[in-house]
Amino acid sequence: MNAIVQDSQVSYYKQLYTILRRNIAHGVWKPGDRLPSEAELIETYGVSRITVRQAFDLLVHEGLVYRRRGSGTFVTIPTIQHGLNRITSFTEDMQRRGLHPETEVLFAGLRPATPEMAETLNILPGAELAVFERLRLADHEPMSLEISHLVHQLCPGVLAGDYGRTPLYEALQDNYGIRLTRAHQSIRAIAADKALAGRLRVPHGTPLFSIERVSYQQLGTPVEFLQLYHRGDRYVLYNELRN
Repeated sequence: MNAIVQDSQVSYYKQLYTILRRNIAHGVWKPGDRLPSEAELIETYGVSRITVRQAFDLLVHEGLVYRRRGSGTFVTIPTIQHGLNRITSFTEDMQRRGLHPETEVLFAGLRPATPEMAETLNILPGAELAVFERLRLADHEPMSLEISHLVHQLCPGVLAGDYGRTPLYEALQDNYGIRLTRAHQSIRAIAADKALAGRLRVPHGTPLFSIERVSYQQLGTPVEFLQLYHRGDRYVLYNELRN
């Protein structure tokens, strides 16, 4: 039923909430779509503004929609749960979730290691690092920015690869016999500055998860220093703890 029943014992706002919720569940409005405005719902269902707002409040409380000031009310885009207990490929992770992964290579080139990065990677300051800046997308939507710094002497020629198509970790294993077996990382919550916001195509100040990770190959040699910036509205980070 997609109409308000005037003589029902169920309040108008709960009836409207049920109608809107059903339409979301049935895909009438898909994730990211804007719901009809308050004025449109008032005209369509013959209810008051307070009734519409109460129905929206219930949907917001359930996490089904979110409000954007000055723009309207939108269907929530499901978040991606990202485990912290294993080193995963973005491509494999998205495919496993039924999403279409894409990668845009924003930069690929050599840079000298700073003293701090050299100490982290156990190399000499100024040693060559193969640096890749890659924008990660799922179903055409930017999800995260990855800035990978690889010890170039361990993988000479790695810059020749097409890492918009080929997973970087797969290339390291296939071409250089490097398999990343362990890593340590730190996580912070930050607000996107103008540079990060521009790369991720989100508003300035958008909450992000900032992850810094050092990954080691099977012999215990550090191979990569990785900077990850995940959109806070699209990722949930989780870990399993045991006693």
